[in-house]
Amino acid sequence: MNESNEAKLHFLDYWRVIRVRWTIVMLAFLLVMLTTSIYVYFAPRLYVARVTMEVKPDSARVHIFSDEPMQGTSDSSFAPTQFAILKTTEILYPVIDRLKLQEKWGSNGTPLLREWTLAKLKEIMTVTDVRATDLLEIGVKSTDPNEAAQIANMVALVYQERRRADQDESVSRGLGQLKDEVDKQREKVQDASLLMGQIREQEGVIDLNPESMETSNIPENQQVLGDEAQVQDAKVKVEELKTQLAQIQKLKPEELLVALHTLDIDDPTVTKVLPLYQDAVAEEASLLNSGLGENHPRVKSLRAQKAVYSEQLDEQLRALRDAIARKVTLNENTLDALKGQLGESRSNFQGVKTKSASYTEAKNRYINAKKVLEASETRYYTARMQQNISIEPAKIWQPAEAPYTPSEPKVWLYLLVAAGVGLVSGVGLAFFLEYLDTSVKSLDDVEKLLAVPVLAVIPRNVQILHHCAGDAPDAEAYRILRTNIEFNRKNPDANTFTIVSGGPGEGKSTTLCNLAYTCAKGGYNVLIVDADLRRPTQDKFFGVDNSAGLTDYLTSHIDFEEIVQPTAIENLSLIPSGILPDDAVGILNSQRMSDLIARAKLAYDLVFFDSPPILGVSDGSVLASEVDLIIMVVQHRRFPRTMLLRVKDAVANVGGNLLGVVLNNVNVEHDQYYQYYTSYKDYYNTPRRKEPLQQPATPHSNSHEEY
Repeated sequence: MNESNEAKLHFLDYWRVIRVRWTIVMLAFLLVMLTTSIYVYFAPRLYVARVTMEVKPDSARVHIFSDEPMQGTSDSSFAPTQFAILKTTEILYPVIDRLKLQEKWGSNGTPLLREWTLAKLKEIMTVTDVRATDLLEIGVKSTDPNEAAQIANMVALVYQERRRADQDESVSRGLGQLKDEVDKQREKVQDASLLMGQIREQEGVIDLNPESMETSNIPENQQVLGDEAQVQDAKVKVEELKTQLAQIQKLKPEELLVALHTLDIDDPTVTKVLPLYQDAVAEEASLLNSGLGENHPRVKSLRAQKAVYSEQLDEQLRALRDAIARKVTLNENTLDALKGQLGESRSNFQGVKTKSASYTEAKNRYINAKKVLEASETRYYTARMQQNISIEPAKIWQPAEAPYTPSEPKVWLYLLVAAGVGLVSGVGLAFFLEYLDTSVKSLDDVEKLLAVPVLAVIPRNVQILHHCAGDAPDAEAYRILRTNIEFNRKNPDANTFTIVSGGPGEGKSTTLCNLAYTCAKGGYNVLIVDADLRRPTQDKFFGVDNSAGLTDYLTSHIDFEEIVQPTAIENLSLIPSGILPDDAVGILNSQRMSDLIARAKLAYDLVFFDSPPILGVSDGSVLASEVDLIIMVVQHRRFPRTMLLRVKDAVANVGGNLLGVVLNNVNVEHDQYYQYYTSYKDYYNTPRRKEPLQQPATPHSNSHEEY
């Protein structure tokens, strides 16, 4: 909570500085605004003409073995490069020559130097890019709108022509180099073809397709393939026979019929006998199941018949085994013969292949060289066709036109910036002056510097209270002063006061007059002694005769009562200064003055001595040494703090008792901090007006130049 209050207080302090020195702020603001206005008024009007142009990367590169389009690749440095190119002599010198800018910008018929013309042209020309596009804007500013448009259009035209010429030259150079490479490649193809033919004739190579990389079907190769197929078939046949033989050797007679069908073997004997054998077995089982014994004639007959069928089947099975075994042996012999034949075929083919190796290598070189030639010729003719339809490297989309209104100076922008600069400068100057100002600005300044309390804060333009009709709000400040005096004086008998100040014009006399009036209105019997023998003012404040007064008492033997004059205010008397002598110091520093102070002290409740400034003249010091209490009047924001220390030292040197300080002439409207001490005005609704009581007199205020 304390931190926030402190921060708020700091902000209010800053605002107070601005309010107090608002004249400085406004003066700086108006000065900057006036200077800017004069500059804007007399500044030359510049017109900016812009031409919009599309710029694409260079498409002049010729690709020999690639099918990608002949156009540039996106590059982040492309646009900055074009900016630099547009300001080179290759572009700007032709512009200068075509528009005769040296003669136009020269003086008295003398052409401007070419280098100076170039520098001036660069200065008035700007190049910017349109974001996320290939568009560039060339801007030229000049006091002549037509000249600005002509220069901008000419720069774009020269750049466009130069880009087109560079691209055509680059393409032509690339096509020439490509044609040379095609001719060289054609010679390589011819040499490779000639070498391949010579090797074919020397080696007797038969090649039915010399223009292809496919392998030729020479007789030796076909023989090897045929022998390999025969060997493979023989191997399959032998394996099949061996499988049949192994399965037949495991069969029983009764399984023979099914096995032969599975092995795909057709034997008439087995086909005829095996069913008869199976029927005999079935009939024998049927007879035995019907109750016939094994010795029954029919059973014995069937068994004898079954034995005959079984013997026939065994003989036929052995015959089949022998036949298949003979086939296995025969096919194995055939396989061995085929393997030998295959070896001879492979040997012959390897010899022929070794013999044609040099031819194959020459043929590969020829075919590869031919492919390169075909690709080169295709790219060459394609590039020649694309040369006629190449992409425009620079295209003007919007030519520059003479502008109707000037672009510079930007009046509102200049004035807006000037307003900001003026305010910042004024505020900065205000704070700088505030920093240099060592005068009293707050109650804390007084109390920390002098180590005495502030008895009251008197606002600016306070009137002479007894000249005002009714109870004026300003009187409350003096009531506060009276109350603080009552509480701060330790001894009730200390009733003689003098009000001092360091310099003239701090409101010392006005403060004394109003304080005395306030005390008198509060019931005190008050006496004012106008001891300011340099510039007396109290007689004017109260409208009394000043023909006889303090000086008469000090220089003659008249009585005390003779110089005391009553005023129109009840309980308030006045001893005017009287006729001013030549030596005021001598008469104040006398026994008569001490006697007067003693008499007044006994006769009145409160006695106030008006005195001149304590610095510069010694009158104030004399009075400070005689009275009981001293009140210092300090005008707000006027004299430096060192002067206050000198006033305090002067009082201390003469043995005076400094009761406190009255901070006078405070501008509450600016220094809002003091409104807390003067908020009593809010309780008064009666307007202030000046009404002299006895004789017309000009109201005095604490801002008057007085001692």
